[in-house]
Amino acid sequence: MKLGILCAGDRELAPFLPMLTETVRSRKALLTVHEGCLDGLETATLYSGVCKVNAAIAAQVLIDGYGCDAIINAGTAGGMDKSLDLFDTVVGTEVVHHDVADHILTGFHPWLAEAVFPADAGLLTAARRAAEGLRHVRFGRMATGEAFITDDGRAEISARFHPMSVDMESAAVAQVCHAYGVPFLAIRTMTDTPVHRGLGAFEENCDRAAAVTADFVRRMIPLLKEAN
Repeated sequence: MKLGILCAGDRELAPFLPMLTETVRSRKALLTVHEGCLDGLETATLYSGVCKVNAAIAAQVLIDGYGCDAIINAGTAGGMDKSLDLFDTVVGTEVVHHDVADHILTGFHPWLAEAVFPADAGLLTAARRAAEGLRHVRFGRMATGEAFITDDGRAEISARFHPMSVDMESAAVAQVCHAYGVPFLAIRTMTDTPVHRGLGAFEENCDRAAAVTADFVRRMIPLLKEAN
């Protein structure tokens, strides 16, 4: 297995870089890709920039340009479920676009049976094993859209999709992985919640949340190597 780790921002990528050994850095599609080994597992990682198009480009670069045969979208997110606290980690059992009409995905490419992208079963199993004994790790649906959610749209998204968390990239990465038949999983730690909302909370909590996510991904590496 060659693992791709795709982060939205440089602050989300930063905790992964010291974990890599034998690092080679290269450029493709205006993106900087770091290749090396993460605890013995061949890995390529990058940050895409925010929003869906950037994330989709980065996913395709990792698959087509660097031969990644599994992708973890790692980083931070906003908590939607009222039970979530700051720095809780959500592992996406499935992801949806909250701002794309269902028929766009079912009636056109990628011709889904329903407008949902399930996580890869093998990656999800590894995540569940890695989460054993960790109280801060939760599993559930993630929703993705092109806007940072503060108050506008929060109630509507919660009522319609019932997501644990919301972000701006994961469903786009999942859609690319679905089209290529590449295993996908999203793992994100909360920078903001229904109680602690807004861009200010994100800015304050991003670095710590990103480090929590990176540590959890690292817990998965031996399990991924075992299953490989």
